[in-house]
Amino acid sequence: MSRTAAILLAAGSGRRMQGAVADKILAPLAGLPVFARSAAAFLESNVADFYVIVVRDQAQSIALSAYAPTPAQFVIGGKERQDSVQNALALLPADIAYVFIHDCARPLVRPEQLAALHKIVRKENAVVLAHRVKDTIKLHRDPGLLKTLDRDHLWAMETPQVFARDLIVEAYAKVAKKELRVTDDAAAVELLKHPVALLENTHPNPKLTTPADLAYAEFLLSQPQT
Repeated sequence: MSRTAAILLAAGSGRRMQGAVADKILAPLAGLPVFARSAAAFLESNVADFYVIVVRDQAQSIALSAYAPTPAQFVIGGKERQDSVQNALALLPADIAYVFIHDCARPLVRPEQLAALHKIVRKENAVVLAHRVKDTIKLHRDPGLLKTLDRDHLWAMETPQVFARDLIVEAYAKVAKKELRVTDDAAAVELLKHPVALLENTHPNPKLTTPADLAYAEFLLSQPQT
């Protein structure tokens, strides 16, 4: 029987936190470290049989180990996010058929969303949690010249992003061969011209980038869940 792995990315530098916290992944969030909230969601959903946790250094891996789901293997991240993902993909056991890739700086992912993504990926081979863009988005290339994009077709990508293991490995091999830089995993799969399904997220799932994001996540967690 095929198994599923989850890559939990925790090695981000957190430069834009402006020193407000020493490590945003270990920062307290409504009584738990940020990392622990993603880990708990995965454990509750029961979607993953194996975990690879990407860390910045040995000290961080020791701190995270108290909250890490099992069985898990730790790996040091690379210079860029895509390097960290490739380091983690290289550690997957041979019988892993599907893989979740999740930025632990998005701690509000819900177990039911993970279960839904797991169901979809087994049919589509590629699916991303995402939300519709509400703002008017304009393309700015030349001074003073703007182009309004049709927001009916615009989606903001979140994580987890989930793929058939062979597909995402092939996609990142192409990224490496062409020496490209991608900012999410779906962008790598786009290079193969493979369709990517979207699961609409109607709940806030912010990425913790600045101190204000931490305060916003605290507020969201203080509200009744719907």
